Amino acid sequence: MLVNVSYNNREVTQKVDQLVGKPFTLRKRWDMKGIGSPKLFITAASVEINNLLLLDNNRNSCNVELRPEGIIVRFRSLLETFALVIPYYKLTLYKGDLGIYSIYMDHHFIKVEADTKAVQKFFVKLLGYKADYSAQRQDPLP
Repeated sequence: MLVNVSYNNREVTQKVDQLVGKPFTLRKRWDMKGIGSPKLFITAASVEINNLLLLDNNRNSCNVELRPEGIIVRFRSLLETFALVIPYYKLTLYKGDLGIYSIYMDHHFIKVEADTKAVQKFFVKLLGYKADYSAQRQDPLP
């Protein structure tokens, strides 16, 4: 779900919380050693996201926030902030050429540079939480 989150809108906040869960508590964030990614530079994006990014001349960047049931990829265009809300069951991650990670959900995608150890470490953490979520949600066979 691609939404504009620039303004406090109760309906949008409720939809996001319903899709990926409420934000982690401060204690849980501390135990997890952070829930946000470093600044990620976008190398490519799907058509709808790319059209938003083309509106300004700044270097395209984003960040990723972990939630209990998914992630939120936030990026800015002009003076607006947009969020790509992705539940874990729709999240697909690919590691491409030389430190490029691709984040896919349905027909939306964002490719980002992973040129530092901190970025690579974050994506390993993200894959771990996605695996934990999948293991918890999987129903045992009868």
